[in-house]
Amino acid sequence: MSLQAPLLPAVALSLVLVVLALTGLSHAQLQPKASVLDFSASLGNLLPSLSRPANSSRIFYGVMFDAGSTGTRIHVYTFIQKDPEELPVLDNEMFHSIKPGLSAYADIPEMGGYTVRQLLKVAKKTVPQLDWKRTPLVLKATAGLRLLPPEKAQALLEQVQDVFDESPFFVPDDSVSIMDGTNEGILAWVTVNFLTGHLYAETRKTVGILDLGGGSTQITFLPKSKVRVHLYKLIYFQYCYPVSVPVPGYAGYKLCYQEVLKVVKGIVHQPYELKNTCVLYAFSYYFDRAVDAGLIDGTQGGMLEVRDFKKGAKEVCNKMSKYRPVSPFLCMDMTYITCLLKDGFGFKENTVLQLTKKVNNVETSWALGAMFKHFQNLKIH
Repeated sequence: MSLQAPLLPAVALSLVLVVLALTGLSHAQLQPKASVLDFSASLGNLLPSLSRPANSSRIFYGVMFDAGSTGTRIHVYTFIQKDPEELPVLDNEMFHSIKPGLSAYADIPEMGGYTVRQLLKVAKKTVPQLDWKRTPLVLKATAGLRLLPPEKAQALLEQVQDVFDESPFFVPDDSVSIMDGTNEGILAWVTVNFLTGHLYAETRKTVGILDLGGGSTQITFLPKSKVRVHLYKLIYFQYCYPVSVPVPGYAGYKLCYQEVLKVVKGIVHQPYELKNTCVLYAFSYYFDRAVDAGLIDGTQGGMLEVRDFKKGAKEVCNKMSKYRPVSPFLCMDMTYITCLLKDGFGFKENTVLQLTKKVNNVETSWALGAMFKHFQNLKIH
C-alpha cells in the first residue's frame, strides 16, 4: 500500500497491510501491495452496507473489548474515509472501563457476561443505530483468563459470546477469544508506533514499548541490527510476575529489593539489542504507579529515567504511612518495577522512558492494533 499523506493532524489509517505483515508474528510474509482504491473497494464490500449519497464521506466504526486481569475496557473507534482514493483516518476513540476483570467472576460467569453487557451500552451510545449491524464487535481476553483453569475460562467466554450474539452489532467469526502474550506485546507495539507516526513504509525509525499488566509484562521493539520492511522481525519477551505481593515482616527499600531480585535475577532475559537503540514508551502499571508515587502528572505523563523509579521506590518504601492510603502495595510495585528495569531488562539508570496513557487522545494499549488486525482478518486491505 502506498502511503500518500502524513499522519498529522489526523491519524491516518495507513497501516493495515503493515499490520498484516507484522501480526502474522514469527512466520508472516509481506503481501503484494494494494492500492488505496483496492482498500476502499474491499472496505465497502466487507460488512452489510447502508446506502449513502455519492461522494459523501464514509464513516465506519469498530468496537474492541480488552478483558484484562484487573478490569474490562471498551474501545469504540471511529474512522472516516472522505474520498475513495484516499486512506481513511482514525477520527476518535470512546473509552470506558470497569473493575474487576472477567477472571474475578470465574465461579459466577453470568456476572462476567453482565459486565460486558453493561459496557456494550457505551457502544450503543457512540455508534449511530443505523451503523450497528455493520460495526464489528470483538473481545480479546489476556493474562487474567490465560491463568484460569481452561473450563472456567471457557465458561466466561461463552457468556460473553451469548451477549454478543444477542447484540445488534456485527459479530465476526472468532470475535471472542483469549489472546496470547505474543500478540498482546506486538499489537501494543503497532498501536504506539501508529499513533506516534512511526509506521511509514519509507522509515526505519520506530519506538519500543514496555507494557506492565496485572498478570504479565511485555517488551517489544524492532532491533536496530535487523531493520527490514518485514516488521514481523520484532523481538518480544513475556514474563509472568507476582504483582502486588506483600513481603511479611519486611520494611524498607533494600530488604524489599532483595526479595524481588530473587524473582527477577537470572530469569528475565536481557534484550541487549535494546540498549541505547530506540525511544521507549511505557504505559499501564508503569504509568499508574509513577502517578501514585508522584513522579508524573496523571494527565500529561512525562519523561522519567530508570533512576527516578529507584528514587521513588525508596521514598515510598521508607515512608509507608504516607503512601499506604494511596496504594497499600506501592512499595512492592515500585520496587518490582525498579528491579525489573535494572536487573531484569538490564537498563542503565539514565535510560529514559516516555510514560504515557494516551497518544493523540487514543489509549496506548494493544486494542487499536488488534482492531487493525481484525479488519485485516475481515479482508479490509
